[in-house]
Amino acid sequence: MVHIKRVVLDVLKPHNPNALDFTTAIAEKVPGCRIKLTVTAMDEKTETVLLIIEGEQMQFNVISEAIGSLGGSIHSIDEVEVENGLPEGETT
Repeated sequence: MVHIKRVVLDVLKPHNPNALDFTTAIAEKVPGCRIKLTVTAMDEKTETVLLIIEGEQMQFNVISEAIGSLGGSIHSIDEVEVENGLPEGETT
């Protein structure tokens, strides 16, 4: 089975929630993940942020739904790392 290990997202979000609350809310939905948020641009009402999310078995739809529920929208997937988690000794 293929697992997402790392994804880099370009996201537009409102100023509220702030970066700490935004990443904490996402992390609560994605067990075992690590999230790094960098603000890359800011205007009167929104922030463009770069999210780096790493984990063992992340589900993109859960990440996407969490971002949307916080008022954010994904502009692009800038980088992704996946792994085929076949059981040992098994091949495709």
